[in-house]
Amino acid sequence: MIDLKGRVALITGGSRGIGKSIAIKFASLGADIAIADIATNHTSIEESALEVKKEIESMGVKCFIVECDVSNFEDSQNMVKEVINQYGKLDILVNNAGITRDTLLMKMKEEDFDKVIAVNLKGVFNCTKAVTRPMMKQKYGKIINMASVVGIMGNAGQANYCASKAGVIGFTKSTARELASRNITINAIAPGFIESDMTKVLKDEVRASYESGIPMKKMGQTEDIANVAAFLASDMSSYVTGQTINVDGGMVMQ
Repeated sequence: MIDLKGRVALITGGSRGIGKSIAIKFASLGADIAIADIATNHTSIEESALEVKKEIESMGVKCFIVECDVSNFEDSQNMVKEVINQYGKLDILVNNAGITRDTLLMKMKEEDFDKVIAVNLKGVFNCTKAVTRPMMKQKYGKIINMASVVGIMGNAGQANYCASKAGVIGFTKSTARELASRNITINAIAPGFIESDMTKVLKDEVRASYESGIPMKKMGQTEDIANVAAFLASDMSSYVTGQTINVDGGMVMQ
């Protein structure tokens, strides 16, 4: 039985999609939650995060919302300080915040490449660096980085996104080696095609094409990712570090 009672978890991008499912899953297992997100042109952090906060608090645990641009180093440092000031500690970090700016390389603008790398990869560096010292001090920490199977296999029209997620996998392995002796585990989850806001915009023919390449012939659910994250956040995974776990219905087999 997975038990996160007494733990404090920070989930970036935690107000929707995979991040929301992870936050709710952790809360259902007893963890106090901090949700970090930033408003965009398409979403309001106030509305989405407050809905998640209400659902989490109904489970009898605490929930704290902090607005943060993870691509900004100082923002990330301040976010972690706020969470620790609120709860007194931080045990679990889920680096989930991510964006896409998909287009073929010939059409890709420099700013679209830079922005995806800044959020998806540098954001992981910023947040991980911010939690490293507090976790080392308490001699305990669980860090979970959201990668993607396309960071392993590549995908046309996603050179920026694939590069960022491949970078996350390499970053996970390196930092896991650095911090293993301090009782801090760092692992990555590589989702396949998951039902989310990102996949809702796919055309029917594109969706059918993707599903045909998945041995299980269907897209996954955000809860599938949350279940693996819960294992990695718990003491049941105490001897697992530096790993990338594919959750993809068998799409990529290594």
